[in-house]
Amino acid sequence: MASIDPPPFRIYLLRHAKAVRGDPGQRDFDRGLDDQGYAEAEMIAERAADCGYRPDMVISSTAVRCRQTADAVRRAISETIEPMFVDDLYNGSAEIYLDILSAQRDSRSVMLIGHNPVIEQTLAALIGTSQVSAAIPSGYPTAGLAVLDHQGSGTVWTLTDFLKA
Repeated sequence: MASIDPPPFRIYLLRHAKAVRGDPGQRDFDRGLDDQGYAEAEMIAERAADCGYRPDMVISSTAVRCRQTADAVRRAISETIEPMFVDDLYNGSAEIYLDILSAQRDSRSVMLIGHNPVIEQTLAALIGTSQVSAAIPSGYPTAGLAVLDHQGSGTVWTLTDFLKA
């Protein structure tokens, strides 16, 4: 399992909501949310707010569908949260996602909004593949939100909650 040192005390890993199918010639990066995706983004953001999940920092991929998901989170959780958009989350590896989390030394809780399969790989790096399989046996759904809490020192992370839209 991965080490994040010093860690935030809580990590939120949110997969973007459902996106439109790409049109011929359209870049994957430019695909936005479809109607179901807009509904998913609003639902998961509201569910997170209802549970009291309020990250200090939101870091999102720059892809259109992630930006739109981040906007729903901002509206539901706090209009004062200004998401940080990071290009490296678009085609990045789990190692890059973990490096970005590690760099957040001033935040007690951080939300990453990214893409599958990397968001699921990041979760597995933090809690282990068997824990991921038990929590989400059908795979990481669109607009799925993992809530992880740090326990003590080192690499001990606990999956506290997993919300679906």
